[in-house]
Formats: sequence, structure tokens, C-alpha cells
Amino acid sequence: MEETDRYKTIKNSSEGLYKEKGSKFIARAFHVTDEEEAKRYITQMKKEYHDARHHCYAYRLNPEEPFANSSDDGEPSGTAGKPILNQILSGELYDVLVVVIRYFGGTKLGVSGLIKAFKAAANVALSAAEVDYLTITRSLQLDFDYLLMNDVMRIIKEEKLRVIHQDFSLDCHMELEVERGRKDKLLQRFSHIFGLTVS
Repeated sequence: MEETDRYKTIKNSSEGLYKEKGSKFIARAFHVTDEEEAKRYITQMKKEYHDARHHCYAYRLNPEEPFANSSDDGEPSGTAGKPILNQILSGELYDVLVVVIRYFGGTKLGVSGLIKAFKAAANVALSAAEVDYLTITRSLQLDFDYLLMNDVMRIIKEEKLRVIHQDFSLDCHMELEVERGRKDKLLQRFSHIFGLTVS
């Protein structure tokens, strides 16, 4: 497995709390797989903490084509979303959303105070999360005649491949999940079986 096929994320949701001069910063971290899921959690946080003044967030998705987004949600520009995002980046995390909910405590913190508070809150939530290492995969489709079953299964066994779907009703069809970095090598191996179609 190529080292570049592995990436870091968090296993499940976690939370953290940071207090500064009466203001409360509640941070919630989530594992998300796309923008829609991130938006659903943000909406959920706005409902759950509907009495809070600010719901700032940042997320970073897709280790293959990294995409990040953040929002200050009414806080001075660059004081909330960016510090939250920087915590995700410094942890080298992908597929992660962090929402920090702020309850104002009556004392203004100033720009540097806000940056410090949002950064600290995000850090507490991410530190509480269980880190997970996932693998970037590709799928391989195999179509073949029953007579080739032994040859195909031998490679699957030797390479310790994961079968995610199979259908043996008319001919044989199998779908395998393989690490991105091994796909070309496996295509090469399967190409030696005459009569097997691989895509």
C-alpha cells in the first residue's frame, strides 16, 4: 500500500469547551464525507444552540481533491473560521467539520482574543476526537466465465483483496475494493487470465 493512499480523519464526533472573560465557546467536531453532510450538521448546530449569537465553522474534505470552507458567521473577518480551519490543517485531517458556538459574556475580546479563543476551542474538540486512518480505494469490476473461477480466486486470495459485491447468476461478476496505489499492478495480474474482462 502506498503511503499516499492513507489519510487522517476522526472516527466519530467529539466536543470541547473554552471560556474566556465570560464568553463560552462550545466546539463540536464531526466526521463528514461531503459538503451536504457538513451543511446538515451546521444546520443541526444552529437549531440545537439557537440562542447563541454565532455558529462559526470550518471543514476540509476529500484527500484526493482537497476542498475547504469556513465561516466567521458575523464575527470580525478572519477571527473565527480561519483559526478553526488552521486547527484542522495543522492536524493534517480530512473529512472533518468543526463548529464553534459562541455565547457572548459581555466583555469584548478583541481580534487577537477571538482568534485565540476560536483556535483553542477547536483544538480542545479535535484533541478529544479519536483519530482514524483511512485508505483511498478504487473498485475493480471482474466479468468472467465459471471455468476461470479458480484462477480469479487464487489472485484474490494471494493479494488479500476485498470482495464488495458478487453475482454468479449467469456469468460471474465480482466487484473488488483495492488500494489506489495497487490498482495498476492488479490490473496487470488479472490481464494474464485469458477471457477475463477487468474494468
